[in-house]
Amino acid sequence: MSEVKSGMLGTAARIAGVFLMITATGSLLASCQSDPDIDITKLAAETEPAEVLYNQGLANIKAGNMAEAGRKFDAVDRQHPFSEWSQKSLVMSTFVKYRLGRYTEATATGKRYLSLYPRADDSAYVQYLVGLSYWKQITNVTQDQKASNQTIEAMQKVVDEYPDSEYVDDAQAKIRFARDQLAGKEMQIGRYYLERKEYLAAISRFRVVVERYPTTNQVEEALARLVESYYALGVVEEAQTAAAVLGHNYPDSQWYADSYKLLKTGGLEPRENAGSWISRAGKKLLLGS
Repeated sequence: MSEVKSGMLGTAARIAGVFLMITATGSLLASCQSDPDIDITKLAAETEPAEVLYNQGLANIKAGNMAEAGRKFDAVDRQHPFSEWSQKSLVMSTFVKYRLGRYTEATATGKRYLSLYPRADDSAYVQYLVGLSYWKQITNVTQDQKASNQTIEAMQKVVDEYPDSEYVDDAQAKIRFARDQLAGKEMQIGRYYLERKEYLAAISRFRVVVERYPTTNQVEEALARLVESYYALGVVEEAQTAAAVLGHNYPDSQWYADSYKLLKTGGLEPRENAGSWISRAGKKLLLGS
């Protein structure tokens, strides 16, 4: 009799437990349906398989809906982190943000990918996208050239870390462009000082161009401005050296013709002083380094 009673009590306890579970579940569903801050229609979407979300992103790119594509790829990364699909989605998210002109977001996403998957097959492409995002932000030489420095740093990584990638040639072209921008900024400031007859300040800027950016398009003018600045100071030996180096490297340049004419007004002609910093820098110009 005691065993029967014990069994009946156990069954009652189990029934009560099930009843409590049903009651709790019903309360939870009622709460979800009545709570204005919870949209239960989105719950299914938030748990969509990663592959489905990724393919939806690709479909949106094909349809030209780049913003929606970006949301799909970001959803993969958010809902399925560190998965194979998340890795692919980070690549596509970087690309989409770049195409949308959201360059700061593109660089952030790209750098996150590179920190997680530095040697993955798509790493060269992502590093290139980071460089392109900086390159797109380069402004004219009258403005700050931070993006030029960032472009050089990012694109140099493409060249150094992924030397066999298909992006190396364009990365090098973007580096040359950015270096020319930096040299142009130095020239712009140097001309400002030269116009104000602050010759020493001007010389320091032109010297940066000749020594640091010897392969840019700014070097011819920089050498000619050195001739002008040194001549105005009465430091004729340096003026002659600058003109000689200019003539050796760019004999047909109008800048050389103007520098030669300036020296002639003082009865001088180009003559190189081998001990001058300009002469040493000139050797780098001849070597193309």
